[in-house]
Amino acid sequence: MSRALRLWPLLTGTHRYEKVVSTRNRGHGQYIDAPILAYLIETPQGRILYDVGCDYRKIATPELRSRYFDPMRPLFEPPQMSEDQRIPRYLGRLGLTAKDIDVVFLGHLHFDHAGGLCDLPGCEVHVHREELAAAKTKLDDGIFDDEVADVDRWRLQTQEYAVATGVHAIASPGHTAGHMSLFIELPTGRPVILCGDAADLRENLTDEVAPGYCWQDDEALGMASIRKLNTLSRSENAELWPNHDFELRAAAYSYT
Repeated sequence: MSRALRLWPLLTGTHRYEKVVSTRNRGHGQYIDAPILAYLIETPQGRILYDVGCDYRKIATPELRSRYFDPMRPLFEPPQMSEDQRIPRYLGRLGLTAKDIDVVFLGHLHFDHAGGLCDLPGCEVHVHREELAAAKTKLDDGIFDDEVADVDRWRLQTQEYAVATGVHAIASPGHTAGHMSLFIELPTGRPVILCGDAADLRENLTDEVAPGYCWQDDEALGMASIRKLNTLSRSENAELWPNHDFELRAAAYSYT
């Protein structure tokens, strides 16, 4: 069976927010510190980045930090991110540059997943067509206009597909209009499903709790995707990796 070669989880920052953001109607008044993860996947056809973290400039520059993140308080605190957590720094430690990335696959267009595109000029970007359509409505405060302004190089997707050997795009809408997860087959061990924000926390999966935020408040669609990922995990004996769960982050690093 053809498989991907290697998977690197990349901690691109952290953010603190009220837990109800991740678990619908659970966690009011409870604040959690969540990782902001991206993933580098090596395949026989090249390298894929699943998500790219935040735009560092918006965090490091006081005026930009205030403009973009102060309106989110108190539900969200501004993200924390060091310069060493920028994607090019991680690539550099592996002897790579942005030119060595063949595909940037964005699970969705929220700032903590798409903002780092500014550090990856010229890369081919894959995203679901419904994500861009939703961004154009300007109804989602988690999408920053400047981060979706240059879409000429983007390859808009409409269905599930094989991104590369051992890497399959899985439709998982609900949190956002066109959210996509990734199913990854590795040389050893169980397959891995990168849930993205279809499931922020393990709790979303074990208790089947919808994301706190669902596009157009469609909780049923978010729940359907959680159940779909759970079903796929059982049928393929795959591990589920929620995207903002610190406990899962520690386990994930055993793959690097």
